[in-house]
Amino acid sequence: MIAGSLRLRLLVAGAVSILVALGVAAFGLSVLFERHAERGMTDELVVLLDRLAAGIDRDADGKLAVADPPDDPRFEKPLSGLYWQVTREPGGLVDRSRSLWDFELTPPQDEPAEGTVHRHRIAGPGGTQLMAVERRIVLPARLGGATVRLVVGRDAADLATARAEFTSELLPFLALVALLLVIASAVQVRVGLAPLAAVQARLAAIRSGRTERLGIAFPDEVRPLAAEVDGLLVQRDRQVETARARAADLAHGLKTPLQVLAGDIDRLKQKGETAIAADLDLVGETMRRHVERELARARRTAVAADAAAPVGAVAQRVVDVVRRTPTGDALDWEVTVDPQLAARIAPDDLAEILGNLLDNAARHARERVAITAAIEDGDVVLRVIDDGPGIPAALVPQALRRGGRIDSGPGTGLGLAIASDIADAWNGTLRLGPTEPGRMTAAVRLPRAAPLQDGR
Repeated sequence: MIAGSLRLRLLVAGAVSILVALGVAAFGLSVLFERHAERGMTDELVVLLDRLAAGIDRDADGKLAVADPPDDPRFEKPLSGLYWQVTREPGGLVDRSRSLWDFELTPPQDEPAEGTVHRHRIAGPGGTQLMAVERRIVLPARLGGATVRLVVGRDAADLATARAEFTSELLPFLALVALLLVIASAVQVRVGLAPLAAVQARLAAIRSGRTERLGIAFPDEVRPLAAEVDGLLVQRDRQVETARARAADLAHGLKTPLQVLAGDIDRLKQKGETAIAADLDLVGETMRRHVERELARARRTAVAADAAAPVGAVAQRVVDVVRRTPTGDALDWEVTVDPQLAARIAPDDLAEILGNLLDNAARHARERVAITAAIEDGDVVLRVIDDGPGIPAALVPQALRRGGRIDSGPGTGLGLAIASDIADAWNGTLRLGPTEPGRMTAAVRLPRAAPLQDGR
């Protein structure tokens, strides 16, 4: 499904990209927060280190000690995670916070310059790891001028805890951002693919005959494609015109031989050669029908977008012609069509369809043929109803097939097929039915055109 849908592929690619980007952002923000928190913790420890240095003095016994320690209550709670320690160089432990209990901090064996602050990761009580800052200072002469090393440390797990809390608060926000970005991506894909939908709609309009070209009203990226398609349509129109011209030449070239053949048939009938005349008449009719079919096939690709045929006027004109035939003169004809009703089809093509249908109805009707038309589901539905024997439902497909014959009467079996071809060329359909005995209906459905004024 993904491979067959450009929209879905873009949405999936966008969603994956968003998730990857937000995942990297979450990791990066967590790292930045940890570094920021580490700097803040280091600054706090340096402040405590300064306070520790200021508190060194002699106790009541005259020994060196931290007489005024930092006043953070965590220094008084055993194993609280915040510790300080003072050692003499050379020598040993001078003093330490109560929070260390009986543990002694062991800073790295380096030689920090006097007054500078060094940062370390050192072991703490209970197997913990501490972030520690240390400073090496020389005491004033009143305190003996000794060199001491000051260390203040804090459990590094506090930093990990802070990072975890930050991440837990960050993830819901990033999830909301991801949702908004996915929605924005879907909107972007919809807007981005809108020109393709417009191309599809224009192509459908071209196929249905409502327009002839795509035009240039597209974004710069789609316009070259539209231009190429329009170029193909121009080439197709030229080919269609050539085909129609050849079909017309064919029809014109056969017209004279068919007229000569008709004259020979009449002379044979006058001489009493009726059997031969009937055979030749059938051959001539077959040739004429084949020419008509080829002309209809040439019209299949020549649909005009602005074509409109007055259904009532065309139906009446065809009825007037068929009524003058020997079979049509004996029938009662009824045309019930709104004069303003119009179908999107060339009038000559509608006349061709009705001519074939009415000719077929005239040959099979007993007394009456009715032509009606109405709007159904937005289309024009034209019906030719006769009181003939009808066609068995199983034989309807054969009747619409080229050369399909379901009786042995006159004709070539091409009339209904030609009518169906012409209707299909104008995005219409031809259906036969109901076909029960005593009632035969041929229904032609065509796209509706704008109503006509005064039937024209």
